[in-house]
Amino acid sequence: MGRLFQLAYTYFRIGAMNELQYRVNLIIQAFQSILALITGLVGLGLVFNHTSELGGWTAPDLLVVMGIYLIMGGLIRMTIQPNMERLMGDIQMGSLDYALTKPADSQVMVSVREVRIWQAVDLITGGIVLAIAMARLETKLGLSQALVFPLTLLMGGVMIYCFWLIITTGAFWLVRMDQVVELFQGIYQAGRWPVDVYPGWLRMTLTFLVPIAFAVTVPAQSLTGRLTWQVLLGAGGLTIFLLVLSRWFWKIGLRNYSGASS
Repeated sequence: MGRLFQLAYTYFRIGAMNELQYRVNLIIQAFQSILALITGLVGLGLVFNHTSELGGWTAPDLLVVMGIYLIMGGLIRMTIQPNMERLMGDIQMGSLDYALTKPADSQVMVSVREVRIWQAVDLITGGIVLAIAMARLETKLGLSQALVFPLTLLMGGVMIYCFWLIITTGAFWLVRMDQVVELFQGIYQAGRWPVDVYPGWLRMTLTFLVPIAFAVTVPAQSLTGRLTWQVLLGAGGLTIFLLVLSRWFWKIGLRNYSGASS
């Protein structure tokens, strides 16, 4: 485990040094983050001009959802998405050999090679929105909620990573997997709102097929007092299942890989 963190930290330093060469990207990313925040706030304002709650969620509750949505989105674009995009390219070009020949676990290697530090702006923005939302909540944050929230956030991030890895591994058999990026970004937009407000079929899709609910709504439920132990245990079980499934799928994919050395 220590070697894993050391490897991730090494690649983080390399990625950070590369990104720091283009500091104008910070300005661009800040502008994009502020624009996304304004768009989200305008949407909330329009909704609550006509109602006092949406599916049982009040304005401060939905502000919590927005904060978590921004944080998780920043995490995805900072680490998960760039690594999966590079993996797709390596599989298609036959250059994955460079990662497979390294003296480290191949799945870990392809999961930590890329980092886009300027996406941390989304993490900061989301954290500020979340702090404001927590100050406006009528219910106070208890000790159990404070402990459960980072756990649900971690499980949500792991589920999204596993989902991305499973889909990306499909590039071992299919050619045009790059379109998955646009598809996921479109689906992730649904995370702006809690899954409770969607119809049953869409709620099931965002919970089990694409785990947006566990990435955004469940952490929000933990902070707003809506989370039950049944849902928490279910999230833990699904996290373990997806970890095992993605690992198994990755191993199968590697057996079908023909690289430059073949």
